[in-house]
Amino acid sequence: MPLAKVYSCALVGLEGALVEVEVDISPGLPSFTIVGLPDAAVQEARERVRSAIRNSGCDFPTRRITVNLAPADLKKEGPAYDLAIALGILLGSGQVVADVSGALFLGELSLDGNVRHTPGVLPMVALAQEKGLGMVFVPAEDAREAGLVVGLEIFPVSSLTGLVAHLRGEAPLCPAAPGEASDKSEAVTSGTVDLAHIKGQEHAKRALEVAAAGGHNLLFIGPPGSGKTLLARSLASILPSMTWEESLEVTRIYSICGLLPSDTPLMKVRPFRSPHYTISEAGLVGGGRFPRPGEISLSHRGVLFLDEFPEFGQALLQVLRQPLEDKKVTISRARGTLTFPANFTLVAAMNPCPCGYYGDPAKPCVCPPGVVARYQRRISGPLLDRLDMFVEVPRLQYEKLAEGRDGEASVVARARVEAAREVQRRRFQGIKQMLNAEMGPVEVRQFCWAEDAALGLLRAAMNQFHLSARAFHRILKLARTIADLAGAETIQTVHLAEALQYRPRGMTGSP
Repeated sequence: MPLAKVYSCALVGLEGALVEVEVDISPGLPSFTIVGLPDAAVQEARERVRSAIRNSGCDFPTRRITVNLAPADLKKEGPAYDLAIALGILLGSGQVVADVSGALFLGELSLDGNVRHTPGVLPMVALAQEKGLGMVFVPAEDAREAGLVVGLEIFPVSSLTGLVAHLRGEAPLCPAAPGEASDKSEAVTSGTVDLAHIKGQEHAKRALEVAAAGGHNLLFIGPPGSGKTLLARSLASILPSMTWEESLEVTRIYSICGLLPSDTPLMKVRPFRSPHYTISEAGLVGGGRFPRPGEISLSHRGVLFLDEFPEFGQALLQVLRQPLEDKKVTISRARGTLTFPANFTLVAAMNPCPCGYYGDPAKPCVCPPGVVARYQRRISGPLLDRLDMFVEVPRLQYEKLAEGRDGEASVVARARVEAAREVQRRRFQGIKQMLNAEMGPVEVRQFCWAEDAALGLLRAAMNQFHLSARAFHRILKLARTIADLAGAETIQTVHLAEALQYRPRGMTGSP
């Protein structure tokens, strides 16, 4: 009995899993059965494959066809198996004779036989390299993305007809050119706000620079219209370009989620995600029936901006506590546990009260004291303790708004940020940390050296404000970043004093 085997790939979290597509064609009443825990999209491949084969000039066998997707205990979802199933049927029916044991086939088929885009190509191709497969056949529009993995022959496939002609030796496909591994060009998000266009708020701009240099979490507090959102969006303009390794990490996540632009095979710009406060828990941290990354993973190596911070609700905000500490999120389901990366910089903005004018010198607050306290208690003490910087953004006066001259441009601040990050890169060479904010207690003791006067100031602050051990370490890490920006080897009193001024005041759960 004719039996054909073709390799394809499934996605499990952010990793690929090799799937062997076995096609058996035997005598009997015409039927087409797919087994191996397929979901609805895979089951519907029967109709797509049948039409694609017929419309590509081939014959669809009128026999009993059984397709097994092995391993059988791995859930299969999505249309990425269409091309492998169609090829298996053509091989099993003798219409194509070729050795495909060293190749991986990915792609969704249209009814006319064209091959469509498939999400998650990058991790699938990386798996082919890991398993020692030398060739990968992918949709033509995904060839540039697949080319990011070196050492493989990537064949772009536009249609099933073209693949059949290639395997028959009638019209060989040309391998795709290598990807953009050597392209390290700088990239800044189009439409980002330049610091030069923001009037006043010099202390908030300084806080942004410190946060960008060390990857520290930041909370802006101020009345409506003071510029909190504008300041947060300008952070993207002073972040340095991603390294090659960081770009691959981010590209893998966006590829799996189907968010990778067709004209951008490699993510070069650091992500800036700004979800609305009506987002669900699964949308924020990831999850679903087949777990997918959420906004915190889509912000990996970039910025997660949460505007109207208290409006997200206590239960939703509490799920941020573990990712902020561990830089990853673990999702447990009955079928297993998946871990997604979540190494992001959190920037949040909030009003001090529901009306927004608590503490404002120009406009009186109309909220009763109990309402103000309840509003601020929506952000729990443990969550506040995981934030490094708290910056008050007061209303701007007319004189500042009417100034004709621009402030310091983002490109100047970005140069200082890049210099500070280069210091950290040399410091953490050979260990997993990349930024000061990622240091643990062991690294804090090893790298956060402070002069005696600075330690005395920190001791006094600990006793007066009753700071936690976590706050103690976060202050030292923040002071280390400030010292890096100043080019100092040792944390001095002035650096620690600036770090202490970013601690919260007057909020529930704060000193």
